[in-house]
Amino acid sequence: MPLTITYYAGISSPWTYLGHERICQLAKKYNAILHFKPIEFGTVFGKTGGLPLAKRAPERQNYRFVELDRWRKELAIDLNPRPEYFPVAPDRAALMCILVEQEGHNELALAGAFMRAVWAEDRNVADDNTLVEITNQAGFDGKRLLNASDSPELRSLYESYTNEAVEQGVFGAPSYVIGEEIFWGQDRLMFVEKKLKQESEK
Repeated sequence: MPLTITYYAGISSPWTYLGHERICQLAKKYNAILHFKPIEFGTVFGKTGGLPLAKRAPERQNYRFVELDRWRKELAIDLNPRPEYFPVAPDRAALMCILVEQEGHNELALAGAFMRAVWAEDRNVADDNTLVEITNQAGFDGKRLLNASDSPELRSLYESYTNEAVEQGVFGAPSYVIGEEIFWGQDRLMFVEKKLKQESEK
């Protein structure tokens, strides 16, 4: 039975972006199924005691920029710590990713394109025209996906992913779950790999 990693992601989270390609590579390396589940972290924070960025203490907000700068240099990844369109509502982008997954296509590629748009390209993923452009550039039919993503069924699924994450004990982005073990943050990917190696050797 193949290993499964449940990947609870925030489309507009810089930390999710920093870890996205790496978790995709780890899943491939260990022949694991990577189940991508974008969730609404505003709801998660409200239920788990977290605070949205704007409500955090200035010291915490300032240190966040220090860490983002460290990690973008460490990983040699394009990232603007102060993107033009942030905070940004990621819900429609998340719904489009869910729809692509439901249709059996590569939602991970589309999610990565949306994340890069926010953190490396200064593009607004809350704007419909921009969403269509990004999706087209990723090899999909952007207009069709945008229109089809506005459905009660997909919104219900998005909400169910969010509730499921809270029930499992998830409180921050990104979180990777293997079995019943949660790994919070892209800086825990070394432990994710250790777990995958351990499980693959059983």
